[in-house]
Amino acid sequence: MHYLSKDVFFPPVSESDEEGILAIGGDLSSERLKLAYNSGVFPWFNEGEPILWWAPDPRMVLFLDELVVSKSMRNILNRNQFKVTFNQDFAAVMSNCQKIKRDGQNGTWISNQMIDAYCKLHEEGIAKSVEVWQDDVLVGGLYGIDLGHVFCGESMFSKVSNASKTAFISLVNHLKKDNYKLLDCQVYNPHLESLGCREIDRVEFMSILKSK
Repeated sequence: MHYLSKDVFFPPVSESDEEGILAIGGDLSSERLKLAYNSGVFPWFNEGEPILWWAPDPRMVLFLDELVVSKSMRNILNRNQFKVTFNQDFAAVMSNCQKIKRDGQNGTWISNQMIDAYCKLHEEGIAKSVEVWQDDVLVGGLYGIDLGHVFCGESMFSKVSNASKTAFISLVNHLKKDNYKLLDCQVYNPHLESLGCREIDRVEFMSILKSK
């Protein structure tokens, strides 16, 4: 594991350990975060602990044409049960992702420090959000980092059934229109798998990431 200094630098992702941890330390400056995502690296750590930088192998991704939308979900989308917007309330989406209770988790890795850092990236047009509204109330959404050809999903939340799925599907449809190559979902979970995401080798992921 590499220990980062003030220099904005990341070692090759091939040097990460078996868990996928590449480096420790550094900061959440916009310059470092932009380098991280363009290098296939992302931060993930608990509040009060040193920053951990990850480059897991395998990598969970969605090839956009492999999106799975169930018949019941199609019906919900066709009924226009929700209103979907993009980049209308980034800070609120991150705040909700931070506060939402998740099964099997006692806390959150989204600290106030993370929110400040990603809001700065949003001001630069790099971090983006999808908002899902019901009766003018924010009930779901997601946020991530937009690299122009790959979107790196970070977190999503849902206060009512199917709101986060609506955000996810809306994002994928948006990315497809703009010919994005991939939606990066970082690490495996069964919910993402149900939407069509799958694990690929890190070498393949890096090849796609670098093919701008």
